[in-house]
Amino acid sequence: MGEHLNERRFPGSPRGSAVLHPVISRIDMATTTDAAQPTAGTLDRRFLTPSRFPYRTIAMGTVGSTLLMLAALGAGGILIRDPVLGHGPLSWIRYGHGRALANALLYTGFALVVWAWVRLGRYVLAGRIGSKPILVAALCWMAPLLVSPPLFTRDVFSYLGQGAQLLYGLDPYANGPAELGVLPNVVQNVHPLWQTTPAPYGPLFLLISKGIVAITQDDMIAGVILTRVVLLVGLGMTLWALPRLVSRLGGKLPVALWLAVASPMMVIHLFGGPHNDLMMLGFLTIGVLAALERRHVVAVVLVTVGMLIKPTAAVALPFLVWMWAADLKGPSKTKNFFKAGSAAVGLFLPVFVAGTWISLGSLNLGWWSGLSAPQLIANWLNFPTGIGEAVYNLVHLIANVQPSPFVTVARALAMLGLAAFGIRQWWLARDGGKPAVYRAAITLLAVAVLMPPTLPWYLTWGFVLISAYRWKRRNLSAVVAVSVFVTLVYYPTGEQALYDWWFIAVVVLVSLYSAASLLRPDPLGLIAAWRKPKEQFLPEEPSTN
Repeated sequence: MGEHLNERRFPGSPRGSAVLHPVISRIDMATTTDAAQPTAGTLDRRFLTPSRFPYRTIAMGTVGSTLLMLAALGAGGILIRDPVLGHGPLSWIRYGHGRALANALLYTGFALVVWAWVRLGRYVLAGRIGSKPILVAALCWMAPLLVSPPLFTRDVFSYLGQGAQLLYGLDPYANGPAELGVLPNVVQNVHPLWQTTPAPYGPLFLLISKGIVAITQDDMIAGVILTRVVLLVGLGMTLWALPRLVSRLGGKLPVALWLAVASPMMVIHLFGGPHNDLMMLGFLTIGVLAALERRHVVAVVLVTVGMLIKPTAAVALPFLVWMWAADLKGPSKTKNFFKAGSAAVGLFLPVFVAGTWISLGSLNLGWWSGLSAPQLIANWLNFPTGIGEAVYNLVHLIANVQPSPFVTVARALAMLGLAAFGIRQWWLARDGGKPAVYRAAITLLAVAVLMPPTLPWYLTWGFVLISAYRWKRRNLSAVVAVSVFVTLVYYPTGEQALYDWWFIAVVVLVSLYSAASLLRPDPLGLIAAWRKPKEQFLPEEPSTN
């Protein structure tokens, strides 16, 4: 048994039953040669044996997400007036020791989901499974969260409040949901910060929210569930685009699905939240794919529609112009650029105007001013805000000053840096093709980190596109650390935990341990220390940390 791990190919997972959803079958067809080769000496000998379908790992994550769903009834984004628990015999889970127990169960469920995700990642790196098990795992982990209270956020209540404003003839870009004289359950569950704040979302998403509230009215539980069902359209679009993006960008489909679909940022934040970023990403991924396939008219239209859901998608539009210009035949790159640019603008304007008019009933551009509303959030997860706060704390040791000037200056400098970075990436993308997609993706990540505010799920904007490229093992480990960290830095109620320093210290340790576990099972020997020595055997699926 002295052969090196990197001298042997590992087959993908079995084909499985034909009754599986055609989307799953379609994705699995693309995995014949997508198994990554492991590095010698880095994995346990048990990985020499091809595994069967990883039922236990999928079941572990499903149990974890079920615990998340149940515990969220007491520790998540619960309603002011809860029709499920109310003041009945189970209401104790929302208060005192009951609330503490709910939090303990919730974090236990989170740990199981992360543990299962990391195990799945090790199988991917070893080439032991193809794409089907990853997709099945992600869908199984999402399923219990369909009926869960919001997790680590309360944004969905704002979505419903702003949709109710539009439904009852009010302008969501002029005032917050507090002006509503109807639907008291909707209004009172909107976070106090957003009660009087104009909507920062695109008009098309407000139209979607309006349709949801038209059906669910004052029933908040039905509103949250229906929002998740609608956002599944975005997930389906992303799943359709990813295999095709991978084939054009040179990545590995199991890795891309593991990063973009099965990760805690997708399962817990985007779906468990839920967040409208999931819908925007669907249009963005298919739009970028259309550009790679030289269907540039479709690309510009789809990304513009994504912008009408969440304005962030607009970051990709200038890169699409370079991709279009690179595909034009002509002696002059300059002429090709202006030809592609004028065509893109000619498509963007009517789609933008029509989408706004259909959504709002007029060419109401007030949503541009609403984009400044999220800047009210100030915490150090946004890099420039953190720098400003750190400088303020140093100066405050010797002088009694206010923190706002320091944060304002740091944010202004970061905006200048972001503009310079974005322009440079755009210029480097002038040859179009795969490099342009990569430049667009890292620019989206830079916007998420440098543009206030930085919210944990914003990192998915760039990660979904970058997941389709080839990854190094060490970089995947870093993604694990980031994914776990940004999911945990907010409490399950949606309030930020960034200034609870002991809690953050634990979060950092957990994130680093999770990252190390991707490359080496049980890196500190914590589990092995509790196990009695036993005879080595080759299990059907290794029970690893």
